[in-house]
Order: sequence, then C-alpha cells, then structure tokens
Amino acid sequence: MRALLCATPGTLRVEERAEPIPAKGEVLIRIRRAGVCGTDLHIFEGTHPFLAYPRVIGHELAGEVVEAPPGSTLAPGRPVSIIPYLACGACVACRRGKTNCCQKIRVLGVHSDGGMADFVCVPEENVIAADGVSLDEAAMVEFLAIGAHAVRRSAMVKGDRVLVVGAGPIGMACMIFAKLRGASVIALDLRADRLDFCREVIGIESSVLVGAEALQTLSRMSDGDFFDVVIDATGNAKAMMAGLAYVAHGGAYVLVSVVKDAITFPDPELHKRETTLLASRNATREDFEIVLDALRAGRVPTDALLTHRASLADAATRFPFWIDPASGVIKAMIEI
Repeated sequence: MRALLCATPGTLRVEERAEPIPAKGEVLIRIRRAGVCGTDLHIFEGTHPFLAYPRVIGHELAGEVVEAPPGSTLAPGRPVSIIPYLACGACVACRRGKTNCCQKIRVLGVHSDGGMADFVCVPEENVIAADGVSLDEAAMVEFLAIGAHAVRRSAMVKGDRVLVVGAGPIGMACMIFAKLRGASVIALDLRADRLDFCREVIGIESSVLVGAEALQTLSRMSDGDFFDVVIDATGNAKAMMAGLAYVAHGGAYVLVSVVKDAITFPDPELHKRETTLLASRNATREDFEIVLDALRAGRVPTDALLTHRASLADAATRFPFWIDPASGVIKAMIEI
C-alpha cells in the first residue's frame, strides 16, 4: 500500500509499505479521506513537541470498513470516522473516562504511524460509524471535536460572552460549537481574511484584528467587563500569556494550544479574577458524537471550511503551498 511519510522536517514522500493485518479487536479500514491539520504542518516544519521522525502522518481520517472483529456492528463497506487517540484503558485518566489525556496516549500520525495511507488498523473502540455524513465531513469530525471538547470543558452557557483567540480551523471549531451553545462570540486574530470568514460564514457577532489597540477595543466591546470565557487556539506562547487579560472576573480561560515553551501568568491577575484555568486536550467519543449529530443536522458549514484538495500522490508537493498564508487554506483534504 501507499503511505505519506515525513522522513525528516521538510521532507515528505509517498512510499510503498506492506498492507497492515488487524490484530485481535482491531478493524481494518480503507482510508478514503485524510484532512490536513496544523499538527501535520508542524511536523513538516519540524516544530511539533511530541514527535520522532520518520513518521507516516495523518490523524483526521475517514474511510470504509474492510474487516472487523466477529460480532461487530461495523460491517464491511460501512463509512466510519476514526478517533485517533489510542488510550491504554488502565491509567488514572482512562479509569475516569478521560481517554483523551491518557498517561500513555499514542496519537495516530504523531506517536505512531498515521492514516495518510491506503489502509490502517485501529482498535474497534476507536472507530465510529459515520452514516448520514459525507466522507469529507467524516474526515473533518476530529478537528471539529477538538473545538467541541474545548467548549464543553469551558462549561459556557447560553448568553455567555466568549472570545476565541486564533481563527485557524481549531479556533473556528470552537466558535461553531460556542455559537451552538447560544454564546455571543468574538474572534481575535492577526489575519483580516480569516476574521472576515468567521463573521460571514460562521456567523460570529464581531471580530478584532490583533494590534496595539486590541485590548482597549475588547474592553469597549464588553463594557469593560471582558469575557466570561476566553479560548486560546493560537499555538503561540506570547498570545497564550496575553490572553489572561481578556478574561472577565469569575471567568474561564481555556488553552487548546500546545507549545514547547513555558507559559507564565502574573499571579495577582490570575487571583483577582478567581480565574478558572483549563487545558483542553484532544477529544472524547462523546465529543465525536456531538459533532456527528451537528453534521447530520446541517449545522456546520463544512463546504465553506473545506477549501483545498489533493490526491495522495500529489500531497507531498502541496504542503509547502498550504503552509503559505497567501494560499488561503482553511482545511485541505487528501483524497485516497
């Protein structure tokens, strides 16, 4: 079978590998779609904190069942989405149902070889039926679920004022599911084109361009109170540290981003707000189900989010183009 390998930072190639054989309890899936994530681009650039090369990349995956364990409801040919977080099932986090932050977690395409390939084998519990959605949508469930999980972590309620910092795909997913909870959403980003998209397509209430006046503008827009929930999806340590200033007294600050750097906050600012500071990592099966329900109901603008396509054979040459902001990529999809 073919597989897209990142051999070293900046070096991608399609290579031939043996077709995988499912172990006990595993499902063999023919991959049909693989979304390109910021994680994949970071791997290509050499900036991902949890990766060793070489690595077959890809964790936003959809396909069709080829073979499933005896008694499974996953019949051959059934369309599926893959939950790419392989948990141990025994650690303290897993025992509490928090498989998304398992102590021994292996994420496909990061800690172990991923799914930008013709076939992949994964445990049955990591496969979720995707009936009623397109293959494109099924491959978009994972990044949308990260946003849904961050929103759920925040415990936001209808009427809350929410600021999402970072208008990439994960930030947009946070905006979509915050809107579905009835929150009033504002976006903050460096790119005017992304902010335009968020207002016009996602339907957020307003947006602010990063700059010297951003703090004053956000204060004015919130009557000096700032925001009940702030979600950072920038992947930038300076932005993550600056974001505390946008949190209302009694509010919550949710960090979806992960960076190699240490991040710090002034303790008086954290304490005087009685800030709820939350990390949000990956997603759970519950979040995947929430996203699939929203997709089936037509509540996610997937056609607009999906901006670029390539075949597996052409994907290696497209990554440098997709990294360039001038390309206008929101979500790129590899067809297999």
